[in-house]
Amino acid sequence: MAGILYVTGTPIGNLSDLSPRAAQTLSEVDFIAAEDTRVTLKLLNHLGIKKPMVSYYEHNKRERGEIICNRIEAGENCAIVTDAGMPCISDPGEDLIRLCAERGIQTVVVPGPSAVIAALAVSGLETGRFCFEGFLSVNKKSRGEHLQSLQNERRTMIFYEAPHKLPATLRDLYAAFGERKLSIVREITKLHEEVIRTTTAEAAEHYADGSIKGEIVLVLEGKRAEETEEYTLEAAVELARQLVEGGERATDAAKQAAAMTGFKKNEIYKELMT
Repeated sequence: MAGILYVTGTPIGNLSDLSPRAAQTLSEVDFIAAEDTRVTLKLLNHLGIKKPMVSYYEHNKRERGEIICNRIEAGENCAIVTDAGMPCISDPGEDLIRLCAERGIQTVVVPGPSAVIAALAVSGLETGRFCFEGFLSVNKKSRGEHLQSLQNERRTMIFYEAPHKLPATLRDLYAAFGERKLSIVREITKLHEEVIRTTTAEAAEHYADGSIKGEIVLVLEGKRAEETEEYTLEAAVELARQLVEGGERATDAAKQAAAMTGFKKNEIYKELMT
């Protein structure tokens, strides 16, 4: 009889957040598929559990996915864990779930902490409808296209971000969305947990200096019903200027601002360069 894959949530900072069910699952499975076995070993040591592990991460997921599925089909039970939070959320575990679905392998979820939901809950923004947008691309063109696709999004938006990329992201959010409410949630459940409730404009001015450290979740207000689609040329040029300050070439910034505002690229570029 084939085994089961247990999708097991782990703490995002505070080890006390691990559920009794998750601890029992980790102690009872035959082996654990871990994003980083060194990180998971610390958790297992905390629990007093000794268990064989298989590393499973972005660059070996295809090869290891087949190996893991073969072992489960042979009758072993496996728990997949990520370094922190729920596997498969902005995580290569989603590929393993897909592979299990294709091969008819049973999957069982053992819910645990999630930085997405935790950040939304303390953000102070609307929680009734929201969308998770993961990490923004480091590629300028892809990043610009991603933000442009969200121009008319009315739901609260949630992004993951690394501290070294935060300054550019804060500038890009202001350039793309103008003045919006923004909550910067860092180090969730850890000693230095902090919620900075601000705006895109204030964040671009005061928090884009690289001083904010730690694991970061950004929660952005959606487009308000009273917002108008009308832009002035001056506003369009200012959007382009913000993009340039964030590292875009002037021509690319003018093109993105044109797509966002409806003005022609050439007239934005002309004003931008004067």
